[in-house]
Amino acid sequence: MQTILKKSWPNGVPKTLTYRLGEKPLHEYLIQNAKEHPNKTAYVYYGNHITWRQLHNDTIRLAQFFKNQGVKKGDCIALFMQNCPQYLIGHYAIQMLGATVVPLNPMYKESELEYFINEAEIKAVVAGEELHSLLIGAKKNTSSLEFIITTNYADYLTQDVALPIPEELKMKKQYFENAFDLLKVIQMTEPINETEKINIWDDVGLMVFTSGTTGRPKAAMLTYGNALFKTAATTQAYQLNDEDTTLAVAPLCHIAGMVMGVNIPVYSACECVLLTRFEPEAAISAIEKYRINKMYTVAPMNVAILNDPGIEKRDLTSLELNFSTSFGIPVDEKLAESWKKLTNGCLLYETAYGLSETHTCDTFMPIDKIRFGTCGIATYDTDIRIIDVETGQDLPPGEQGEIAVKNPGVFKGYLNRPDATAETLKDGWVFTGDIGKIDEDGYVYFIGRVKEMIKCSGYSVFPEDVEALMNDHEAILQVAAAGIPDPVRGESVKAFVVLKPEYKGKITERDIIEWSKEKMAAYKYPREVEFLDSLPATSSGKVLRRLLKEK
Repeated sequence: MQTILKKSWPNGVPKTLTYRLGEKPLHEYLIQNAKEHPNKTAYVYYGNHITWRQLHNDTIRLAQFFKNQGVKKGDCIALFMQNCPQYLIGHYAIQMLGATVVPLNPMYKESELEYFINEAEIKAVVAGEELHSLLIGAKKNTSSLEFIITTNYADYLTQDVALPIPEELKMKKQYFENAFDLLKVIQMTEPINETEKINIWDDVGLMVFTSGTTGRPKAAMLTYGNALFKTAATTQAYQLNDEDTTLAVAPLCHIAGMVMGVNIPVYSACECVLLTRFEPEAAISAIEKYRINKMYTVAPMNVAILNDPGIEKRDLTSLELNFSTSFGIPVDEKLAESWKKLTNGCLLYETAYGLSETHTCDTFMPIDKIRFGTCGIATYDTDIRIIDVETGQDLPPGEQGEIAVKNPGVFKGYLNRPDATAETLKDGWVFTGDIGKIDEDGYVYFIGRVKEMIKCSGYSVFPEDVEALMNDHEAILQVAAAGIPDPVRGESVKAFVVLKPEYKGKITERDIIEWSKEKMAAYKYPREVEFLDSLPATSSGKVLRRLLKEK
């Protein structure tokens, strides 16, 4: 299988992975960047150019403050905020002490926070000011949380704001009696003298809660080495370097957004334009003003930009590569061609297959051999197997089965969940619960989740397959499929559809069903269709079929 996995390796990309500064945790790359490029811009935040020296200086001061508060190696410290420079500072300050970063989605509510704090025994939280009250509420039923640091996103703005800013950056500064203020902490604390010694392949630097499609979310323990490996592999595969300018707009609390916005800029020493969240005008203006040439998106972002009024008059020609992910809308050849035309040549393609348990990006797309409908080929030092769900036997190319992955990005296991760990992690292999296949050229295809599979009259139907077919309908902007009970067939497919604005009121649910009946096998086409204004999704854009099924 290894020969097939490497068969389509791109021309000009080294076949052996080398680490730019050696095998060391990423916070040491930050330290080195400050030494070698002190005055070079590291991040641009709505017009504020933050240099490597400034980023490093604030990080080592926050690290010392954490140390003064008793934070030590192995402690769990959470980040609970929108994208902002403070997120980066917090992330690397925590890791400089050998502590563990726990990203918490700013969309979480009080009861969810209570669960996460208790599950990981979180000792401290760095949070956006608007989220403070949620933490105080959650703290009442927790015993591990010792202190809170809050921050106002506008603390890292300058007077010369260069881009449209979201509402979160217009909030008045607040101070709380039961929380420290991040800016004051940094201003009043001396820099740390020495960072903690790290065993990068054993010490846990990141704990990511899985989405919890079944049961409560589990905390996947990822080492400093997992992060280094996947960051280096992705950087080298896509040939990113310190001359590039990238855009970070995906949520940093999500593993993919973290790789692209937190890790890669520090590893490669490139300049990164950071936005609190995606808004078409801010993203378009950022691309124009800062001549961004490489960026990561999810497909709905690209569609929003393509449909933005007057977009044909904007200048996005600096873009060269756009790695994207299909969430609700596929990254297909039609979308890629529209994007290429708008940008005068930028390549748009599916970026990678991966999951939290492997620090994502287990594959990459060879940009000289793009194959739409696939997730690309296995990345460096990566083995991928396709396994028969019933027999446990390896399957040959072209056959569908469960995807199993093995590489230096594989996690240590789930915190306090030995049974779940044993079920997922076997002899260094992550059994993903995803169904896929590998073709004769080594390209990996993601077909669907085992647990989301719909059983219709004995046939296995994957939601992604139905969605891909329905996206060919001219009226459909987004679609998600889920299984619903059927007294005769066991389950039937129901499609939740968001129509393009120009088709609203001009097409019915029955029209969609009849069209689907002509395009799909009898067991597969949706028996029910429901129109929605939007699909429920995570902050990263991933459609939550579980909520649709519950609905």
